[in-house]
Amino acid sequence: MEVRKILLTEDEMPRQWYNILADIKMNPPLGPDGNPIKPEDLAPVFPMNLIEQEMSSERWIDIPEEVLSVLKIWRPAPLVRALSFEKALDTPARIYFKNEGLSPPGSHKPNTAVPQAYYNKVFGIKKLTTETGAGQWGSALSFACSQFGLECKVFMVRISFDQKPYRKSLMATWGANCIASPSTLTKAGRDILESDPNTPGSLAIAISEAVEAAVTDESGETRYSLGSVLNHVMLHQTIIGLEAKKQMEKIGEYPDIVIGCAGGGSNFAGLAYPYVCDKINGREIEIYPVEPTACPTLTRAPFAYDHGDSAKYTPLLPMHSLGHSFVPAPIHAGGLRYHGMAPTVSQLVSEGLIEAKAVNQLAAYKAGVLMARTEGIVPAPETNHALACVVDEAKKAKEEGKEKVILFNFSGHGLIDLGAYDKYFSGKLKDYELGKEEESKFEACLEDHPKPELLKSC
Repeated sequence: MEVRKILLTEDEMPRQWYNILADIKMNPPLGPDGNPIKPEDLAPVFPMNLIEQEMSSERWIDIPEEVLSVLKIWRPAPLVRALSFEKALDTPARIYFKNEGLSPPGSHKPNTAVPQAYYNKVFGIKKLTTETGAGQWGSALSFACSQFGLECKVFMVRISFDQKPYRKSLMATWGANCIASPSTLTKAGRDILESDPNTPGSLAIAISEAVEAAVTDESGETRYSLGSVLNHVMLHQTIIGLEAKKQMEKIGEYPDIVIGCAGGGSNFAGLAYPYVCDKINGREIEIYPVEPTACPTLTRAPFAYDHGDSAKYTPLLPMHSLGHSFVPAPIHAGGLRYHGMAPTVSQLVSEGLIEAKAVNQLAAYKAGVLMARTEGIVPAPETNHALACVVDEAKKAKEEGKEKVILFNFSGHGLIDLGAYDKYFSGKLKDYELGKEEESKFEACLEDHPKPELLKSC
């Protein structure tokens, strides 16, 4: 009988995170003066214990027992052979996925929300602010804060706030306060509303609001928490790939192709970075971050220094960016509507260690529906983008007659995204593709910024 699920016991959970900064060279983040930022420059925004992780070059970082205790609510996550999906595609490829939809919020996001809440708690912080696109990160941080007794305020991109009302309900159930962004609660929000009262919002705007709300708290008891992009977030997510490697070893498999959707980069990095380490050390493997054609950060935007938010509160980060003022089309994959990309992901693309792909919204939903009708699991809109790439690679394996092993990250379920599926079935969803006229806008936005060096790690 063919094995469908490959499981680990709690005793087999990874006890350390993998830090890719030990194996690649990076351009430093820059402050307003154009010089590399120092740890103390980030202190008003993050607790020092997380800043230390952000800047660490240690290859392995221990996971605290208090964090492992909460992660054990749903981890280790199963590795699943998508047998029915393979059969429907009539492919010789063997397709596996890491099911990150089993966490309490239903996505990979608590893998970093839990340690971030823990490190803030032990540092003496009492309140966290954050942003969220589709609501997965806001839900995850709300859950994590409830585990450690912290207050949580979430600025949710307005278009997603309107499209996904139950995300707000989920956050409220865990005790968080969810606010549509842009809002009138911050200067950044008021400025945006004054210039465009009907804006759908963006992650860059919501980040500005969340950072402002944290740094202007005179009590000093509030910090900001980020769900993607920065290295400590990527670090925490590597528990996904480290578990997957153990699981694949149990059945004598190793992937030819690793795939994950990419918005800010966290779920992709979580699965892929342990395999990137193998590739740096000579292993042959293809690794694909997949983004929407409506927000093609890696596939069409330049590698440049840019701010992570619209109000330019954050340092300049070396990343592929569509410009901090970019407001993407209102696709339902809200978690993929970010103007920039994690600096580490951007660096790996610039070196050719990973290859970015872009798919459109309708192809993504078609793949997601096939997954639901074969494997029975309804994927999140973001996950659907990875699935569309999996379908393409499975078809290619059939054309080539090769028994490839494909591993992808099932980053979250779509049970709170059924409104988007309704629109797909009724023909109300459409494809968006970035027009040529938009390119001149983001090029103008970036023209006065310094250019990162094209470094090579190996």
